[in-house]
This record gives sequence, structure tokens and C-alpha cells, in this order.
Amino acid sequence: MGNEFLPLLYSFHFYLFGLLAIAAALAFVTRKSPVAAAMWLITTMFALAALYVMMDAQFIGVMQVLVYAGAIMVVFVFVVMLLNLGHPSEISDIRGKWGRLIAGFLGIALLAEILALTRDPMDLRLVVPVIPATVNGTGGIIGGVAGPLFREYLLAFELTSILLLIAIAGAVVLGRKRSAADAR
Repeated sequence: MGNEFLPLLYSFHFYLFGLLAIAAALAFVTRKSPVAAAMWLITTMFALAALYVMMDAQFIGVMQVLVYAGAIMVVFVFVVMLLNLGHPSEISDIRGKWGRLIAGFLGIALLAEILALTRDPMDLRLVVPVIPATVNGTGGIIGGVAGPLFREYLLAFELTSILLLIAIAGAVVLGRKRSAADAR
């Protein structure tokens, strides 16, 4: 695989992850089960993270996975499970042989891509992005994001964290009231 195939490979993966993000977002808003909807939202977050990494925004891609697909979705799934909104029969979206067949095909296709890329990774001759001289200050790349976050947007950042804490506390209170009513 020479350098002439790199733009084609990049375009293919960009559109693949873009279509995956759109399809997963549509599946997210059409699910009846909150647990299945949460899993589709996690898929959307991972596809968006892949798009960020492809656009040389590795920090934003990692934060997408850690903050949104990791922390926020864990809290969301915890609250859904605490409130017992999902029934065991509704958790899985793959019903019938066609869903399993498509899922198996997609798994084999992704495995083939990974094997093709790991076969000879030096053949790709990937270009490592150069960090501009203006970023090499005391804050580095992360300082450019953290500086405004903790200066100009500190109030919004703190209010968001307090709002999430209140939402979790409310879910716990609602969950306890429901379990006390079920015990009667």
C-alpha cells in the first residue's frame, strides 16, 4: 500500500465513521428501551471520537471518550438502572437472525481492517503532526483548552457539575421512593 492510497483510505474511514455516527444517533432516538438507547449513544460518542482523531484533534477525541462515553454515560446508565426503567426483554436491540448476521458481518469487517493495518504498519508512512511553536509554552496543547475553561467559562463549568450532582441525587431519591412503594 503506497502513499497514493492514503487519501482514499482516509476518506473511506471518514465517511465510515460519519455514517456510523449518524446511524447510531438515529438508533438512539428511536429506541424504546433507555438502556439500549444509552448503548447507541455510546456508539455515537465513539464514532465522533474517531472523527476527531482523524482531524488531528487527538485531545478532543480522548476527552470525548473519557468524559462523554465514559463518565457521563456511566452516570446515565447508573440512573437508568437505579430507577429500573429497562426491562430485561427490552435491553437487546438485536432480534432475529438478520440482526445477528449484520452484527457478525460488521465485526468481521472491523477485524479485517485491524488486521490489514497491523500487517505492515510502517507501509502506511503516516505523518505525525507537528506542534506549532505557539503551543510549546507553559500550558502546552492542553493549556489552550484548560485556560479558557477555568477562566472565562468557570461559572458555567461549575454550574454544570452542580446540576449533574443534583440530577444524580434526585434520581437516588426517586429510586428510593419507588422501592419503598414496591415493598408495600
